[in-house]
Amino acid sequence: MCLIVFAWRPTHAQPLVLAANRDEFYARPTLPLGRWEEAPQVCAGRDLEAGGTWLGVNENGRFAALTNIRDPGQPEGRRSRGELVAHFLTGSLSIDDYLREVAARASEYGGFNLLVGNRDQLHFLNAANPTPLRLQAGIYGVSNAGLDTPWPKLVKAKAQLSAHLDDPQPDALLQLLADPQPAPDAELPNTGVGLATEKLLSSVFIASPNYGTRASTVLFVNADGSRRLIERSFGPYGGRLGEIDLQL
Repeated sequence: MCLIVFAWRPTHAQPLVLAANRDEFYARPTLPLGRWEEAPQVCAGRDLEAGGTWLGVNENGRFAALTNIRDPGQPEGRRSRGELVAHFLTGSLSIDDYLREVAARASEYGGFNLLVGNRDQLHFLNAANPTPLRLQAGIYGVSNAGLDTPWPKLVKAKAQLSAHLDDPQPDALLQLLADPQPAPDAELPNTGVGLATEKLLSSVFIASPNYGTRASTVLFVNADGSRRLIERSFGPYGGRLGEIDLQL
């Protein structure tokens, strides 16, 4: 994922409301949201190049999601970051034990932000400072920097999520993820990729010939354990490919 905004409300009837965009090269082979053949307890998309995923849930109530950290100078990781989500969803370690294990070998991966949790707790880990953080109730966002780094698209998406929390509806959250407006040049972050690329990547929804938003996902987690996942998939120039709606 390259943008995740979420409301964490552990005492609420709907503890987690989340909206996220996965940005990737269109040529990278991917399976859409669905149950994994070899691990049917997992519901997630699938990166067919490395075998991992960017966001998913499992039948035991687990949730995990990932974004990359944008830093052209960072060393390339020896392992795929997508396995961090996949291993949590297919594994049995407690949240604390899993994050301690990941933190101890964070240097094996390129920069990442990792969210893992269930309906009772939600934790965050940033590879640049791999100390697991248990999140308190609040509205959060993460893109390709640290948690709540105030990049324009993240500030905008968090504000729009907050405005819909009284009665969060899938269409409204998918609409906030579809915003193609780039940030003004004066507000762009400087992550070392050049002005043109910073501009392209500054919109909530990214569209170009080769790289862009591949999937927009909305997740609702309810206190009774039920969950709903909706994914819209896209191709070059933002052309819409399909939609999947799963209820567990």
